[in-house]
Amino acid sequence: MLVVMTIQTIEVPSNIPPPARQLASVLKNLLGIPTSHCIWLIENNCVTVNQKPCRKAHWTLEPGDLIQVDRIPMPIAQSTPKKSPSARGSIEFLYDDPDLCVVVKPSNLLTVPTQYREAQTLVGRVQRRIQDQNSKAKIFCVHRLDRDVSGVLVMAKSLAVAEQLRNQFAARKPDRQYIAILAGLVPNDSGTIRNYLATDENLNRYSVEDPSQGELAITHYRVRQRWQDATLVEVRLETGRRNQIRVHLADLGHPILGDPRYRRDLATHRAWPYRRIALHAESLGFEHPSTLQPMRFVAQWPQEFRDFQRSMSKTRPSSHGGRKENHQESEG
Repeated sequence: MLVVMTIQTIEVPSNIPPPARQLASVLKNLLGIPTSHCIWLIENNCVTVNQKPCRKAHWTLEPGDLIQVDRIPMPIAQSTPKKSPSARGSIEFLYDDPDLCVVVKPSNLLTVPTQYREAQTLVGRVQRRIQDQNSKAKIFCVHRLDRDVSGVLVMAKSLAVAEQLRNQFAARKPDRQYIAILAGLVPNDSGTIRNYLATDENLNRYSVEDPSQGELAITHYRVRQRWQDATLVEVRLETGRRNQIRVHLADLGHPILGDPRYRRDLATHRAWPYRRIALHAESLGFEHPSTLQPMRFVAQWPQEFRDFQRSMSKTRPSSHGGRKENHQESEG
């Protein structure tokens, strides 16, 4: 049998005594997997320490060291517990306290139910998880990601905290960074798209120039990598309108791979066969409503992104140098 691990980043806690800080031992205790499996992962180059490969099972770690374990099929001997029919993989918690939690949403999962009252949503699954410790606990949605998009989301545990966080989003305070894989070669190294988004009768979004016809939408992008016929971009949101990134990048003529709605005719690629959009909320920064401390969380790349990158690295890279910056402004 096989068990499949998704990528995980672990910070070595300070309460582990020095004799137990060997890499294999730390992985065993923090991941809850057998020592033999930990050694197998280490020896098969699936583990990095502070972003450097480490193939020494007895390597001594220090508090604060960052361990990253990549997803890989791992042979196991014992049987695994049978999951309930409703289980669709675990939700990764990046942070959890009495006021809020920060989670990584997988793709192909609604953030909240629609009018059809779907049973499987991120909010529902997170609430069931925290109710294991407190049966009266509740979860309040602060912001959303589209069904086919993955990445970091913050959720509140009270209406008051939810309102405080929503006020930060309304004031454009949170730092929201996404990564997206786009069709074709984006010519400019960076740019800003600023216009207004309206909605048609089919709930599709589209850009307009008249402020009275839509909501102001501002998207900043920067090219991270160009391949032969695709581009990896980093996107930062100044506003957070529904489908904003998808519409703006499609307006550039470089839609997000896998997008079934915006420029579907161009949003295909031989190395992206997945039933999801190549868009991932990579990081989120905000101010904690109670402590007022700045917080920032990063979600590792989904497996599909890493598989695409490995596939494209085998092809000849583009020699397109790019241009420095492009501003597309249509505000009246």
